[in-house]
Amino acid sequence: MSNIQLFESKKIRSSWNEQEQKWYFSITDIVAILTESIDPLAYWRKLKERLKKEGNETVTNCHGLKMEASDGKMRMTDVADTEQLLRLIQSIPSPKAEPFKQWLAKVGYERIQEISDPEQSLDRARENWHQLGRSEKWIQQRMTGQETRNKLTDYWKQSGVEKRDEFAFLTNIIHQEWTGLTVKKHKDLKGLKTQNLRDHMTEAELIFTALAELSTRQIAETEKAKGLKQNATAGKKGGRIARNARLALEQKTGKPVITSENFLPMAKEKKKMDKK
Repeated sequence: MSNIQLFESKKIRSSWNEQEQKWYFSITDIVAILTESIDPLAYWRKLKERLKKEGNETVTNCHGLKMEASDGKMRMTDVADTEQLLRLIQSIPSPKAEPFKQWLAKVGYERIQEISDPEQSLDRARENWHQLGRSEKWIQQRMTGQETRNKLTDYWKQSGVEKRDEFAFLTNIIHQEWTGLTVKKHKDLKGLKTQNLRDHMTEAELIFTALAELSTRQIAETEKAKGLKQNATAGKKGGRIARNARLALEQKTGKPVITSENFLPMAKEKKKMDKK
């Protein structure tokens, strides 16, 4: 399970390993926060080389996972678990080292709580969105849309769609059908790189995304869709329903549903300057 953790409002890519019951974190994301380096990847390469020469076993034991890179593609990324990170931090001089250690402990404790009480993970997500400046109305729509999304992916799993790239393929079909844009083009329109597209959708975009995915699931269930091909057909039909609804609304209001609006900090600052 991939996720985004927040440390002082800065994002850290992470992945929960269900079998090992532990978090793995992107080392370069953490290096960027601790060192404030303009090139954290280069910093990590040099540090890794030095530690290997010193015979540091922590570096040897670190491995790679595919995570979304700044260009939106899934790329191999060096990761470390909590124990490995605590050792690596000792090799990085930073005033943020101590608060980061406390943050790591907090993240681990919270995950244990969420496993025993899944509702806490929802509360945590709501709290993070509040910290990022989202309105209560937006948060409610985002969470409702996520529930709709989860029901769709559950159906895909039950009908023989299992691979991550197959999920991405089907998602893109639905998205392109209702928006007229691929997920990548929609992110480009909003000026996004590693950010989650749905976290930067407007309320209207979230609603139509949910409609497209709800329609897709109900059509797939009715037609008893199996495998990638049949679910792709259901996805086109579901996306078309949301597209027709979008076009009808745009015709009535004269306003586009798909916009470049996002929640990026720089965009917010620009809006403030424009108002002055």
